[in-house]
Amino acid sequence: MTNRIPRRYATLLIGWFSRIRSRRLTRLSVAAWNLFDDLRLDEAKTHDFVSLRDCFVRELRSGVRCVDADPHVVTSPCDAVIGAFGDLQADRAIQAKGFPYSVGDLLGDERIVDRHRGGKFVTLRLRASMYHRFHAPCDGRVRWVRYTSGDTWNVNPIALKRIENLFCKNERAVLPFELPTSDLYLTLVPVAAILVASIRLHFIPAALSLNYRGATEIECDARFVKGQELGYFETGSTIVMFASRDFEFSSNVVEGSTIRVGDPLLTCPTSISLSIGEHHDPFHGSSIQPDFWARA
Repeated sequence: MTNRIPRRYATLLIGWFSRIRSRRLTRLSVAAWNLFDDLRLDEAKTHDFVSLRDCFVRELRSGVRCVDADPHVVTSPCDAVIGAFGDLQADRAIQAKGFPYSVGDLLGDERIVDRHRGGKFVTLRLRASMYHRFHAPCDGRVRWVRYTSGDTWNVNPIALKRIENLFCKNERAVLPFELPTSDLYLTLVPVAAILVASIRLHFIPAALSLNYRGATEIECDARFVKGQELGYFETGSTIVMFASRDFEFSSNVVEGSTIRVGDPLLTCPTSISLSIGEHHDPFHGSSIQPDFWARA
């Protein structure tokens, strides 16, 4: 049904409504929302939301997530339901059974496609009630982001089984990760969907939304340690992750199961840690951003 309404205007409407600053209206909206899904607000840092948007992008209390510290492990960047995953066949990934799509069409850049030939892909679907912030799956660096304006089709399992090349149609950002170990790569692709007002990345000043009119390729120089917050969706959506050929899936990766940010997602025979001997709480306070690239 949501794919038959004017998706762009519905998305802009929800974006406007979610920003109305009224604690009373927000309490009523959250109560109505809770009738259909469990928001798990017991994990939230605060329950005092001034707007519905504040609830969408809520932070977590310290200690409710644990980031796996194993230097051979890539962790889940978000809370999500695991969708299709597996090996890339040439440049083809699977959206749902019987629905392959071109990785080149999704990423829009042959440089990134070449990094992942013969590698892995996994689809992580954030339900609207889930924690909407996403985090670095390992230590790494992002030098540029590729933004593609598009539609806002629903990305739920029903739509994925009916609409071909759905991810390639939707609004999305491509984040190519360079890792401390050369020749190893990860790429995160946050994909927007209906009612998602925008994708926010902390290291880019502009909101990537239906109203964005800036450059397609946005230069930056952002360094991250595992677990550090990258940004957030302004409601649920999907992140598709691609990994180069040396990675393997962790044993807990099962289609249809729920994974939480910080849980193991991929493993690598080579350490991909900075090994700087410092620790931080990725859900509270600022995180360190060491200039490890200067050591090369």
